[in-house]
Amino acid sequence: MAAYIFVIDTRLHFGGSTVPLVTKLSAELRQRMLEWRHDLHCTPELGFEEYDTAQFIAEKLQSFGIEVHEKVGGTGVVGVLRRGDGQHSIGLRADMDALPITEQSKLAYRSVHEGRMHACGHDGHMTMLLGAACHLAKKGAFDGTAVFIFQPDEENGRGAKAMIDDGLFERFPIDIVYAIHNLPGLESGRIAVKSGPIMACEDTFKINITGKGAHAAMPHRGIDPIVIGAEIVTALQTIVSRTLDPLDNAVVSITDFCPNGARNTIPDSVTLSGDVRSFSPAVQNRIEKTMQRIVAGICAAHGARQTVQYHREYTATVNTQREAGIVAEQAVAAHGGDMVNPDCLPLMASDDFGLMLRARPGAYFFLGNGVTGASGRSLHNPGYDFNDDILATGAQFWVRMVQTQLSV
Repeated sequence: MAAYIFVIDTRLHFGGSTVPLVTKLSAELRQRMLEWRHDLHCTPELGFEEYDTAQFIAEKLQSFGIEVHEKVGGTGVVGVLRRGDGQHSIGLRADMDALPITEQSKLAYRSVHEGRMHACGHDGHMTMLLGAACHLAKKGAFDGTAVFIFQPDEENGRGAKAMIDDGLFERFPIDIVYAIHNLPGLESGRIAVKSGPIMACEDTFKINITGKGAHAAMPHRGIDPIVIGAEIVTALQTIVSRTLDPLDNAVVSITDFCPNGARNTIPDSVTLSGDVRSFSPAVQNRIEKTMQRIVAGICAAHGARQTVQYHREYTATVNTQREAGIVAEQAVAAHGGDMVNPDCLPLMASDDFGLMLRARPGAYFFLGNGVTGASGRSLHNPGYDFNDDILATGAQFWVRMVQTQLSV
C-alpha cells in the first residue's frame, strides 16, 4: 500500500482574515436533495435522450444563481460559479444517463418508464453535485471558479467525448477535474481512491468465420465454422494466460456465438463477439495482435476465411498522482483514516471519464454505497438502489474539494 503524508489545513485565508471551512449542509437542503434524487430515479432517460433530466438540472442550477450552459455535447449541462478574482478552477463531473433495465423493486419512487432504470446510481451522482452547487452558491468561501459538469451517455462511452468535442475544456475554465462513483459492497460513506489506473479500458471485437455449408449428415463435404469457432473460443483464453505478463491484468470474454445454420444444416458462417478489459495501450496492442494471429492460424488450418474487427470503446481511467493524493488527504480530513483507502484495487469495469483525465489532471474515486439490501446489490442489477444516506456525504465532500483547492 502506498504511503501518504497528510498535511491538513481546514481553514481558508482571505487577505489576512481566517474563514472557517463550512461544508455541512443544512437540514432543509438535505431534504430537498432526497426529493431530487427520488424525482430523478423515477424518470430515468437513456444516453443522449436525457432531455427532461437536463432541463431539471438546468432549472435547479439557475435557481441557485449559477451560470448555466445547456446542450453541451448534446444533452450535457455545465454550471459555472465564480468567486473572487482567483484564476484557478476545478471541474466536478456527474453522469446523467440510465440503463435499459426493467426495475424490480417496490420503491415508492421506482421507475415509471418500463425498461429504463437508474441501476448505476447516476441519479445519486447528479443529486450530490446539485447539492454541492446549491451550498457553494449560498455559502461557498473560495476564490476561483467551480465548474459543475453533468455528462450524458456514460453507459455507452460516448458522452465524455461529445462534451470534449463540443469544447468543454476550451469554453470553460477547468484546471483539474474529479468524478465520484458509488460502489456497492464498500461500506457506506467510505472513500477509496488510488494513483494511476483505477478503471479499465474496454475493447470490443467481432470475428466472422466463413466456411462451407453442408448437410448435417455429410460434414465431410463442408468446412464446419462451428467447430472452428469453438476451437477459437478455447484458444483465445490463452491470450491472458500464456501471452501476457502475469502482472498485466486483462480479461478476454466471448459474449456471443451466432451461427447462421438450421437444425440439420452445417452453416457456412459463424460470428463471435466479445469484450476485452485491460489497463494500458501496450496490453491492448498485444491482445489485438495476438487475437488476429490466433484466428488467422486456426482458420487457415481448416481452410476457412476470417475477418476480425477490433474496436477500442473506453480508454482506461488513470488518476494523476497529485490529484489522487488530494482526494485521499481531504477524505481523511473529513472522515478519518479508518474510512479511507488511499490505494484501492482497480476495477475491470470502465468509465468514459478516462477521456477527461487525458485532457486534464484529476482523479476518479469511489464512495461506498453499502453492503446490505438494495444498496449492496451490484451496479446494473434490477434490484439495486442508490443509498440516500450518502447523498450529504458526497455533496459535502464536493464542497470541501472546491473550498480547499480554490483557497487563497
